[in-house]
Amino acid sequence: MSSENELPANQPIRLPMAPVVPAVEERPPIGERNTVATAGSGEKPAQPIDVEAVRPNVVEALQSVYDPEIPVNIYELGLIYALDLDPDGLADIKMTLTAPACPVAGVLPQEVADKVASVAGISQARVELVWDPPWSMERMSEAAKLELGFF
Repeated sequence: MSSENELPANQPIRLPMAPVVPAVEERPPIGERNTVATAGSGEKPAQPIDVEAVRPNVVEALQSVYDPEIPVNIYELGLIYALDLDPDGLADIKMTLTAPACPVAGVLPQEVADKVASVAGISQARVELVWDPPWSMERMSEAAKLELGFF
């Protein structure tokens, strides 16, 4: 005689399947990841731009972007490592953040790209978030240090 817990003879045993877990993409640590943001049409201007005449306007656009945790703009903080402009109106920017775990890492590069792309003469802005060399307070301008009370 069979007990309640026994299966009837000749019946297949059905076990629940383990859920399929997708493989986790190997990603470098957050401080080693690069992010690229772009904005603008990318269309060449009818005439080449005067790079040196446009540069101050791009710097002004960069000075309008703030890290929400620090009351100083990203340009004066020394977060802009490189600003390259070409006669076709392409702006290539390398920037960093004060810390790899900065909560605005996902949105700040796009904000920078959008602001720079809005400058007259700029057809496209490309912003790359880099981590080398690491940012330090020595990169800040004197105005930023004064604003933050470091003097």
